[in-house]
Amino acid sequence: MIRVVIVEDSPTMRAILTTRLEREGDIVVVGAAANAVEGRAMIRVLDPDVVTLDIAMPGMNGLDFLEKIMALRPMPVIVVSGSAQQGAGATARALALGAVACYAKTESSGGLPFDDSGRLAALVRSAARQIPANRPRLIAIGASSGGVEALQILLSGFPADCPPTVIVQHIAARFAPAVARDLAHHCAPGLVLAEPDMPLCDGRIYLAPGDDRHLTVTGGPGLACRLHPGAPVSGHAPSVDVLFGSVARLVGADAVGIVLTGMGRDGARGLLAMAQAGAHTIVQDETSSTVFGMPRAAIALGAAGVIAPIGQIARHAFAPAA
Repeated sequence: MIRVVIVEDSPTMRAILTTRLEREGDIVVVGAAANAVEGRAMIRVLDPDVVTLDIAMPGMNGLDFLEKIMALRPMPVIVVSGSAQQGAGATARALALGAVACYAKTESSGGLPFDDSGRLAALVRSAARQIPANRPRLIAIGASSGGVEALQILLSGFPADCPPTVIVQHIAARFAPAVARDLAHHCAPGLVLAEPDMPLCDGRIYLAPGDDRHLTVTGGPGLACRLHPGAPVSGHAPSVDVLFGSVARLVGADAVGIVLTGMGRDGARGLLAMAQAGAHTIVQDETSSTVFGMPRAAIALGAAGVIAPIGQIARHAFAPAA
């Protein structure tokens, strides 16, 4: 199912657009907002595949809102104009700002047809195939309680040639080899336990061994793992905060940081440091989390660029920063 949020100030038009889409069977309208403020909240919480956006709205108009979407959270947007004969300049501006298509509510200034012969649905299907992609230099992931199951789902969505990915999962060292073997069965990239000075390569995922050594990233000719003893940070060694802090300092805006299910606060401060360095930051939502402690702490600090269910995080990891 293609998930759509409609942003349209007219209640009648919201109903018409919803009907035009949901009668198709493969499209569901997950939210309908009356203005840009409501629209932004819905986009953040509902994480739609496509947004339809009215140009003429009170308060922040559609073009201003579109510009903010494309700057903060690029995604497929179809702008909606009054008619095919009206707003040519506005629709041209919308396309220049990054909209993937324009849709006229009516064919002329008179009348409001209830049957558009599936034109809007066709545009939505096309837009859903245009989810923007981006190649981060490094992906860093932190998880605790319920994290192994979450990682199975997340990593199953990673391509075989994914950027180097480093993971701190709170787990006893004696279980780490078995967890690594299990996760390796769920993903296309190779997955290994991190070792000192191990180069970080595309198509490889590195899991902290969980033996009271912190996992960090170091530089040089290329990125590499570093494992070093140290006191617990945020109650843990290895600590997600320590890993994320090193990624923020070394990789900055070229990284993606992900906080998954877990008890406590580990990872929240580190994810904030990554966000402040310009990295794309993602947090697992409450519904799909086994324990919402770590994600909640990251959200409370304002570190979460995207909040998404576990099944959609892989897609966001390869999307432009929000």
